[in-house]
Amino acid sequence: MKKIEAIIRSEKLDDLREKLDASGYTAMTVTEVKGRGAQKGILLEWRVGEYRVEFIPKVKVELVVNAETVDKVIEIILSVCSSGKVGDGKIFISSVEEVVRIRTGERGQKAL
Repeated sequence: MKKIEAIIRSEKLDDLREKLDASGYTAMTVTEVKGRGAQKGILLEWRVGEYRVEFIPKVKVELVVNAETVDKVIEIILSVCSSGKVGDGKIFISSVEEVVRIRTGERGQKAL
């Protein structure tokens, strides 16, 4: 099993959820986060001058999937969330040792 964490632009969340749902990936956790990458925040102009926003609002989408389906999920995320511009986000993949469904006590693949 693999955990996929995607940090994406907030405005892409609904489109991503719809595409993942349509592909059979309905279980996910979504968290509002703030972060910065290579662009080190953004510089905005206001009537009274310029100011820097150090941390940009983003959304983190987390899914745990079978290892065989990781590439398919990554393709979905890339197709929906990539604009080709700085700040599109990142995808992190990590191994999951075990999953336990709290309600039933099921473990492993059955718990997904």
